[in-house]
Formats: sequence, C-alpha cells, structure tokens
Amino acid sequence: MARRTHTVTNQPPPLVGYDVYSADRALTEAVERHLDPRLLDEGRAELAALGRASGSRQLQEWGTQANENPPRLRTHDRQGHRADEVDFHPAWHRLLGKGVSAGLTAAWSRPGGHVRRAAAFVVWTQVEAGNLCPLSMTHAAVPALRTDPALAAEWEPRLTSEVYDRELRPARLKAGALFGMGMTEKQGGSDVRANTTAARPLDEAGTYELTGHKWFCSAPMSDGFLVLAQAPGGLTCFLVPRVLDDGTRNVFLLQRLKDKLGNRSNASAEVEFDGTWARRVGEEGRGVRTIIGMVAATRLDCVLGSAGLMRQAVAQAVHHCTYREAFGAKLVEQPLMRNVLADLALESEAATTLALRLAAAYDEGGEQERALLRIAVPAAKYWVTKRCAPVAVEAAECLGGNGYVEESGLPRLVRESPLNSVWEGAGNVQALDLLRALRREPQAMGAYLQEVGRARGADHRLDTAIKNLLTDLADLEGVEGRARRLTERIALVLQGSLLVRFAPPEVADAFCASRLGGDGGSAFGTLPHTLDLASVVERARPLS
Repeated sequence: MARRTHTVTNQPPPLVGYDVYSADRALTEAVERHLDPRLLDEGRAELAALGRASGSRQLQEWGTQANENPPRLRTHDRQGHRADEVDFHPAWHRLLGKGVSAGLTAAWSRPGGHVRRAAAFVVWTQVEAGNLCPLSMTHAAVPALRTDPALAAEWEPRLTSEVYDRELRPARLKAGALFGMGMTEKQGGSDVRANTTAARPLDEAGTYELTGHKWFCSAPMSDGFLVLAQAPGGLTCFLVPRVLDDGTRNVFLLQRLKDKLGNRSNASAEVEFDGTWARRVGEEGRGVRTIIGMVAATRLDCVLGSAGLMRQAVAQAVHHCTYREAFGAKLVEQPLMRNVLADLALESEAATTLALRLAAAYDEGGEQERALLRIAVPAAKYWVTKRCAPVAVEAAECLGGNGYVEESGLPRLVRESPLNSVWEGAGNVQALDLLRALRREPQAMGAYLQEVGRARGADHRLDTAIKNLLTDLADLEGVEGRARRLTERIALVLQGSLLVRFAPPEVADAFCASRLGGDGGSAFGTLPHTLDLASVVERARPLS
C-alpha cells in the first residue's frame, strides 16, 4: 500500500457552481440602472439563469473542451469534391446553441434588448470567448441590412431568432441563421478602400458576381456574410449567402484557417471568391457607410467582451486570494496584495459601467444618444480593450505560479486578452475615427460633454480633468500625433464621470485619485494607501 506523503492544504476551491451574473455587483447595478423598471423582473430572471449556467461545472468544462479542440478545415470530401466546411468539437455547438437561445442575437427584436444582451455578453464571455464572434457578427448585421428594407424583412427574423440551426442549407428553410463578415484583404488591411475584390453586375437587378479574396473572414461556417467589393460605382456592401435558394453551395472557397494566439475555439478564415453570387446591400459606392452600423455594433461588443474577460480575471484573482494564506494571513488581508486587487477591481468596474452605459444608449435611441455613441464607442473601444491585457496578466500573477498553469484558466484569459484591441479596427483606427467625429460632427462632442457634465461638482479631480480636456479640445492643430492621448483622456473622463454618479464612494474616490488625479503609478497595486481598498476588493469578490 502506498504511503501517504502529504495532505493537500492551503489551496482555494475551484470557482464553480456560482451565479456569474448575480455575483457581479457592478454589472447587476448597471442593469438595474438602465433597464426599464417594467422589464426588470424578467431581465433579472433571465440573466440570473444564464449566470448560474455560466458558473456551472458542466458549462465551464464545455468551454475548456471547445478551447482545447480547435476547429478543423475540410476543403474536400473523400471523392475529391470541394467541401469547404469547418468541423467543430461538439462542445462548441453546445455553447453556440446556448448563446443563441439566451438571446445574444436578439437585441433588436425586444424591449430593452441591448442592455439585456450586453449584460448577457459580459457573462457569456466568461465561459468561452471564442463563440462570441458569430454571436456578435449576427447581432451586428441587422443595422446594415436595414438599409435595404426587403433584405431586412427576409433576414432579420432569422438573425434575431433564438433557434440555433447548424446545418448548411438554404436560409429560407431555417428557423435561425448566423452571419459572418469579410472586409479586410491582404493588400489593404484596415484600409478597406484599397480592396480589389471585383463585383460584376448580373442580369437580375441587385445581384452580382464576386471575384477576389478576403484575408480575414469571421465565422466562415455561417449562413451568410456581409462583404465589401468594388462594383462599377465604387466600394459596395454585399450579402453573400453560403447556400443558394436552390440548395446548391455558393462559391465560397476556404483556403485556410488562421492559427491565432488565442480565441482558439473560433474559426477565422481566408476565403476566395470565384464567380460567387451576391446581393447588393445599399447603394453602389456607399459600402463603408452601409456597413458602418455593423462595425459600430461589433466595436461595442469588443468593449463588452473585454469587460467580461477582465471581470473573470479579477474574480479568479480575488477568489484565490480570499482562500490562499501566506506569511500567516490570507492574501486578501495583506495590504500590498489588497492594493493590487483593488486596482484591478477598479479597472474592471470602470469597463463594465462604461460598456453598459453605451448599450443603454442603443436602447434609448434619439439624436442625443446616437451622437454620444459616435464619440464614446471609438474611445471605449480604444481604451477598455487596451486595458484588458495588463489586467489579465496581473491577475494571473496574483495566483503566483498557479496562474501560469493551464489548469487555472488564467493563461486562456491572457491569450484572449489582446484580441478585442486588434479586431474591428486597432488602436490607431479608433483614435482617427474619433478625430473624424470631432471635426465633422460637433453635436457628438456636445453630447459627450453633456454626459460628463452631469457629474460636475461632485469630485474636484474629475472637474480638473474635464477642464484640461476642454483645453486639449480647443487646440486641434497637429492633433493626429496626439490622437491616442486625447482618446485615452476622453475615455477616462467618461468612466470617471459615470463612477462618480453611480458607483460607491470608495470606488469613485479611488478611480479619480489614481486615473484622473495623478495619485497612482504605472503598474497595478500603486493606489494611495489612505483609500478604503478593503471595501473595493470586497465589492469585487465573487459570491460562491
């Protein structure tokens, strides 16, 4: 009989079997704040159900399985015919089906849909972020399709359906459909006006034949795609169905799948068009204007996804430190570790609060809210997504060597963390987009200043930051070289104003002191020691 050499002690239990939604105070309070009171009971119930499922051992295992068994490309069948299909692990289909049934593509079709979906997106990201890509693309395709009422009437009920149908067959025969997107090409990248894919008009009005390629095609197993191509009248948006109405496969040649740093469970493809049938969306020559609604929606999803990743990283770090002892005390009780955890918690709460405010702007609609989004979405996309990677890395360090081991789940978060900063326009693209809004849409900055002005007088550091920002905005000479700095300040001031208005005093005080008042260092864990850091950490603790 083997001799027992030691007893396992001082190890935290796994963070499973808890309600991911209800344990997140910043998220639940944002939903209470922004969702119509008449919808609150229903919203709470559905989000708590999703939260319990997301925190369950079974779904966490599905997430691990999907990540560890990435998709495989099948270009040909056994007889040598083109197949152009992507095979996924069963766990991927289970997760994607759960995401669809949870309403993650249904925001446009129900009251308060964007706030409810945004909260669900933050929760669902914490299971496995890879399956969020097709959910995001499907959701975001709706505003682009609405530029063509006939197309919207045909496709929108399928895209907002809560039925997941994985079979490749004519969309008219399906109760639910998914969408992907293809804009970038080898020679242009983010400069989509350099696209060379050609669109030749066919005899039937509004139909074309595409020849060319896409260097990045998101969700290649989807039922349809929005792509950009050069028509006779200029760059134009097109809908490319995967299967034609007669049941034949459209020409959609999958060349290879990208071997990515993270996001391993999701397929991103290179695709060739060679006589591919397409339907025009919007007018010829107005492709960017047509697809910009989709881009804006996916950019907000990048913010939501990063907020979800940060929340999970912070939850894991706080949970670990609540149980782990070193040098005679729990880690969470030790002043230096408490400072690190509080700093991470501030970043997470600021991201969540900002993301849900932007989702509420979609629900509220109106000219003022749309103008706010024009400034706030690129600023949030720029800043929140950039903060995700350092948060994930620091959270992993809170677990020590355990955080560097795959079983902890932290390495998966670390690999995923840079993604949202790169996709849907990297940092420079966001900063330049914000500059365009400043120059061309004065009502956008007016809406932004009105929003942050609601907190004026509540914190002197915020007031000073607003004043300094106004000084920066008064001089836009040579602004492009400092566009990143300006975008960062716009995001931080907006986060600070929201926390001053809505967060507990200890959270708002710590944020304004460190992010706006200059009383914080470059690394996490450098907050002023005089702050109420214990309350900040306790607020971030996941309730298990």
